[in-house]
Amino acid sequence: MSALATTRMSSKGQIVIPENIRKQLNLVEGTQFVVVGENDVVMLKTIEAPVINAFDSLVQQARSQAKAAGLKQSDISDAIKKARGH
Repeated sequence: MSALATTRMSSKGQIVIPENIRKQLNLVEGTQFVVVGENDVVMLKTIEAPVINAFDSLVQQARSQAKAAGLKQSDISDAIKKARGH
């Protein structure tokens, strides 16, 4: 069941998430959110850093695709230099 509460924004733009909602959603100090605003709606969505295993999987996938495409380390270095304007 959804919790319902009211809150106010401070002069610094800070909003307190009411305690009952923090407890229900297990929100703790340092929890990060993405904030979406449209018309008169503001939504907060919790975000979490990806687990390192997920990152490792992405790196392996990128390496496999680069190898299949015939890319070499020097190609990557050259692309980085070009992007940086060197």
